[in-house]
Formats: sequence, structure tokens, C-alpha cells
Amino acid sequence: MVEEISKLPPLVTSWEVGALKTQLAEAARGERFLLHGGDCAESFDHCDSPTIANKLKILLQMSLVLTHGSRKRVIRLGRFAGQYAKPRSEEFETRGDVTLPSYRGDLINRPEFTEAARTPDPELMLRGYERAALTLNFIRSLVSRGFVDPHRLEYWDLDWVKQSTMAGEYRRMARSIGDSLRFMENLLGVHPGELNWIDFFTSHEGLHLPYEQAQTRRVPRQEGWFNLSTHFPWIGMRTASPAGAHVEFFRGIRNPIGVKIGPTTTPDMLRELIDILHPHDEPGRLTLIHRFGNDSIGRLLPPLIEAARASGRTVLWCCDPMHGNTRVTADGYKTRHFEEILGELDQAFDIHAACGRDLGGVHIELTGDDVTECVGGARGLGEADLKRAYQSFLDPRLNYEQALEMALFVARKMARLNGHHAEG
Repeated sequence: MVEEISKLPPLVTSWEVGALKTQLAEAARGERFLLHGGDCAESFDHCDSPTIANKLKILLQMSLVLTHGSRKRVIRLGRFAGQYAKPRSEEFETRGDVTLPSYRGDLINRPEFTEAARTPDPELMLRGYERAALTLNFIRSLVSRGFVDPHRLEYWDLDWVKQSTMAGEYRRMARSIGDSLRFMENLLGVHPGELNWIDFFTSHEGLHLPYEQAQTRRVPRQEGWFNLSTHFPWIGMRTASPAGAHVEFFRGIRNPIGVKIGPTTTPDMLRELIDILHPHDEPGRLTLIHRFGNDSIGRLLPPLIEAARASGRTVLWCCDPMHGNTRVTADGYKTRHFEEILGELDQAFDIHAACGRDLGGVHIELTGDDVTECVGGARGLGEADLKRAYQSFLDPRLNYEQALEMALFVARKMARLNGHHAEG
């Protein structure tokens, strides 16, 4: 199967990979901000136009809010078109008297609790390649022209802000964004919706090495090897051992890459990872995505910032406030508390500022749909609401409203740190 996929066209191009690396280098210098978001794991069954369009829509709207608040250009990096494999804490799952391998994502096996479904199937790699290609094709069609007219507020579902104490400020920001876009269109002499302001990149965790290997190749007039299954692969915490196969694979590719770091990452381990993955201090090469939890970030992040500084290399720092704040309810639902997510984000900005640098991005699990998987937010979702629309097979995601509320929170925070008002 690896040989078959290796003969198929690449999903992305080396020129796109290089463009993203240039933008990430600008973010590491404080000139841009990275918005990295999408599903915890994609499903083959959800490779449909509404699901893809809704995820793209919320990321675009979030990026406008962040641009307005930070006065920086925003890099839009979607966790899709390849996020089909997931690590699991437990190798097996038991229900009653039956024990089967855990579901590890549609790239490897299937979610149904049967022996046939849970048996790894190499053919799923080809299905994953096909779904990624279909998703990328649709995204490129949407962003090329006419998908969303972001300065028209009727496209923005803002009913939820009625529940927020900052409702007036939120609506002022939305109106200001619309006014700014109309001004640009008038200045450039284009009709509404024709301004070509969108670029977009994709990412996924490079967990399933045979799949990554199948799309890794040399390209004409470029040095080295490129993983052309995605623009930006990253290494998860479970596979981030400096002596592991994943780090060795990532060491050899030219893509910009990310590494998740957290409570088990020591300063010595981080320095070793930086030495292996970022030896030449290539601009835009390495993004460190930290995930600690609201209760631990203040204690654990500063020593790692100092370790990276001592390496002498420039990295982009990105906060994942999701994974360290996961809880399980009495009913068995895996969830996250919105206030703890915002709390970790708030601390991350302050810690980086105290260390003399900017937090360069956020990494979040979200969907553009009306799910109820994380509690809290302006509507005050509680644990009793989870059963209403809990759709994820794996990790809980922010829904449309919570994701946009987070973007508004980050915009206000960045505006304060930059010394201006988010609402313009």
C-alpha cells in the first residue's frame, strides 16, 4: 500500500510548504500570529461539503477577529485533510467480557466495537489519501473566490453574545471588522467579496509513519525530502522521544514542523529535541506547541522557555490549551471546561511576555458545528448538555460559538498587551 500511494500525485506542493515556512518565520519574529485549529480526528464519514465548509468558515472568522485585535497578519493552519490517525492512552478497550484493540482513527481501523472493525486494515491508508485529496480540492475551490463575504454580519452567527457580559464590545468589534473590509474594497476598487485575502494551509499529526513515508519524496530543483501529505506535520507528545522513530523521520524532512511539549518534557529533553530537529536555526522550521493545563502551566512552562532560549535557536511558541484540561464526567463523557481553557491561554500570554517574548499562536480542537462537547462559554453549557449533541469519537471540541468566543478573548488579550483597544 505504501508503494501504491507513493506513485500517486502529492497532496500539497513544495512551493506551498516553502510559503508556510516563510510565514512561520515571520510569526517567530513577532510579525504574524498562528491560528492552528480543527478536528481532534477526522472521520471518513464526515468528508462532506457542509462539514468542511463549516470548519473553514469558523477558522476564517476567527482569523479576522485575531487580525483585528492583534494588528498582525494571521496564518490559517487547519487540522484537516489528513488528521485521520490518533494515539490512544490504552491499547485495548473492554466492554463487558469483550476486549478489542482501541480505535486509533480511520486511517488504521474503524470505530465500531467488533473484531472485524478494530482489526488494522492497510487499505484504509489509501482511503485516507483519497479523502484528504477530496478535502483539499474542496478547500482550494472555496478559498479561491466567493466562499464567504466576511464583512457582512448576516454571515456571522452572534446570537450567543447576548449571554456574554461583553456583548456590546463583541458587536462593536464585528462592525469594525466589516467597516475595515469595506474600506479596503473601496480603496482597491473591487466589488464586495472579490478581495483575494485568503490563503490556507493544512496540518496533521504525523503519527502513522508508513502513511507519511508514502508521500515523502524529492522534488525537482529543491534539496532534501518533502513530506507532501501536508504542509505542516507535527509530533505528538507520545512519540516525541529524541531516540524515537518519529523524531528520526521528522529530522529528515524539509517541511516546517511542530512538536507537542508538556508536563513530561524536561529542559534537557527539549534541548535535545531542538538540537536534532532544528540544528541549523532555519527560519520557520520549528514550532513548539505547549500543553500543560490551567493548573500547571505557570510552574512548568518557564523552565522550557529558558531551555529553548539557551539553545540559541529561534522557535515559534504556540499554546494548546485543550489537552491539559481534559476531564471525564460521572456519566463517562470526556469534556473540557471552557473557563480552564481560557485560563491556560491567559497565563500563556503573560508568561511569554514576562520572559521577554510574544506567544506566537494558538492550537485548538474545534468544529464549525453545533456540538455540545465542552462545557462553559457564554451560553453556560453544563454537563447535562453534553448528551444533546456529543459527536466526537475521541476528544471534545469547541463548537462554533465557543471557538469564536475564544478568538474574541485572545483578540482582547493581544490588544491589551499591544497597548490598543480591540474594538478599534
